[in-house]
Amino acid sequence: MAEHTSSSITIEAAPADVMAVIADFARYPDWTGEVKEAEVLKTDEAGRAEQVRLVMDAGAIKDDQTLAYTWAGDDEVSWTLVKSQMLRALDGSYLLKPAGADATEVTYRLTVDVKIPMLGMIKRKAEKVIIDRALAGLKKRVESVP
Repeated sequence: MAEHTSSSITIEAAPADVMAVIADFARYPDWTGEVKEAEVLKTDEAGRAEQVRLVMDAGAIKDDQTLAYTWAGDDEVSWTLVKSQMLRALDGSYLLKPAGADATEVTYRLTVDVKIPMLGMIKRKAEKVIIDRALAGLKKRVESVP
């Protein structure tokens, strides 16, 4: 099993409010920074995204990727890579846990495998940067929504 990187943050909002922002892919370009386009390609019977195309621009790394999403109730979503120009694998998840009154602990796990050779420690550092930016952006977005 591949190594993963994970990190957590507490967001001052109810889990349902946090998940609503995570599930709103059309708004990702507004708050993620790296996502320039997001298009839901397929939804499940509940209307949640099953496949999403993301156009990423993280400076040196630009990619057009499609991810498959799996929703576990209202407190977890995970994804796997369907196709990409730059990546061999991309597996991730958000796990939400109540953290007191109107607060949520969000844990983001990520495993990335790029097509170009890269040292493991450099890959873990890149994963950590991606996770930290995503969690900070998510927190700012959720806490700024009225």
